[in-house]
Amino acid sequence: MSAPAPRRLLVWRHGETTYNAAGRWQGQFDAPLSERGRRQAAYAAESLAQQDVSRIVASDLSRAADTARALASVSGIPLSFDRRFREVDVGSWAELTTAEIRDRDADLLDRISAGEDVPRGGTGETMADVAQRTTAAARDVIATMTPGETVVVATHGFAARVLCASLCGIPQQIALQSFQGMGNCHWAQLAEHGDRWQIAGWNLRRAPLTTQGARSR
Repeated sequence: MSAPAPRRLLVWRHGETTYNAAGRWQGQFDAPLSERGRRQAAYAAESLAQQDVSRIVASDLSRAADTARALASVSGIPLSFDRRFREVDVGSWAELTTAEIRDRDADLLDRISAGEDVPRGGTGETMADVAQRTTAAARDVIATMTPGETVVVATHGFAARVLCASLCGIPQQIALQSFQGMGNCHWAQLAEHGDRWQIAGWNLRRAPLTTQGARSR
């Protein structure tokens, strides 16, 4: 008797926002996609639509929600929302640059850099908080998946890394030190392996368009 086909999760970061471009922290501040971010979402959606995806579950923050809508629009794949896939709450750091945060809270930033899991912005969330809520949401999705099914989770950069590490049993500090930051509209592929989940691809993206000159060389 053959084993059931493995299930897959494609954990997809949203497109660029004006805040991303300006180097400002967003957290759960609802910054919209920039025009470039909308183009990124539409371009990536054409590739993800070829991945035999059955449904999409997205953070309800507009940058992730609108990124997910780009895929739903091009593919007709059902889309739903779950606020548990939101980005980390960064408290008072929302809308600030790293330089502005360091001027205000250098000690707190240093504690985080040293590996201490403290609430971001003093009043926000820890990595453990984000891991708990995103993993609970993902487990609810997984519980309804059939053998061989592929589901897209449209979320955010910090939340994506924390979720992938948690599902795969990787300590968060190891993931923080070892995982390359996920680019806008890039994704991770998680594949089921027995009773475990493994990272089958990280920071994946649709190949960029080549110029006529590049094709001719």
